[in-house]
Amino acid sequence: MDNQALIDKIHSFERWHYQFELNGNLTPIADPTRVNRHLQRKAYFFDPLLKLYGGSLKGKRILDIGCNAGFWSLQAIEAGCEYVFGIDGRQMHVDQANLVFETKGIENDRYTFAQGDIFEYDFAQHGEFDIVFYFGLMYHINKPVVLMEKIAEVNSDIVVIDTDLSTLKGPFLEIHHEPLDDPRNAVFNTMVLWPTKQAVAAIARQSGYDVMMLEPKFTDYTGSDAFQADGRRAFICAKKSDLSALSDLAGSLEEDPPSRFVRGIDRVFRKLGVR
Repeated sequence: MDNQALIDKIHSFERWHYQFELNGNLTPIADPTRVNRHLQRKAYFFDPLLKLYGGSLKGKRILDIGCNAGFWSLQAIEAGCEYVFGIDGRQMHVDQANLVFETKGIENDRYTFAQGDIFEYDFAQHGEFDIVFYFGLMYHINKPVVLMEKIAEVNSDIVVIDTDLSTLKGPFLEIHHEPLDDPRNAVFNTMVLWPTKQAVAAIARQSGYDVMMLEPKFTDYTGSDAFQADGRRAFICAKKSDLSALSDLAGSLEEDPPSRFVRGIDRVFRKLGVR
């Protein structure tokens, strides 16, 4: 593909969520503040994943669920992984990912991207995966327990989850509704469930994982307000790997202590014999 054809192809897409450099051409990212956000996220949860594996993903097989245009799949390839399978509910994202990988000259046998329903797709046909990327997706679905069980069936070790969170206290799933016509949102069902941090941990542990929540330490929170507050976190879940090597990065999964008002109401109820 010559450069003008590449430029035309890049601009033929309705929207780019990630910025890529393709033969000197930058994809026109919809929100420029996300360039910083994605760099900060890489340092936040992708670099710790590399640390867990000694600085390289050499020989690892990756499943990238909700892969979008393949940004994180490309990070895995550049970190030396053997193979990545990415799935997304929107064909536009699959076409973007294929364009990115073809332009980058990635060998065809190192990746596959497919459009499909993550709840119906047979991941096992692609074999077992050492690592699963579960980024920006959990809060766009309504069956997080089912999906975690599907992941566990084909995953031998690590799942990395990056998700918006409900700020309710305790292990809860909060109902939200979102329009399907926004390519950042759900694909098949308008009702979605936002997990609390305790719910993320409970769901992963139910499927056989140890869980660590990472505390964000961004150097620049531009475009990343949810991380600065308590509205978004990343989790590393492991079946085999020892997560203690990342203990200096861990945040607390304990419930926040109740407020003075709540404690006072609790004492009143106790005195009245209600609880």
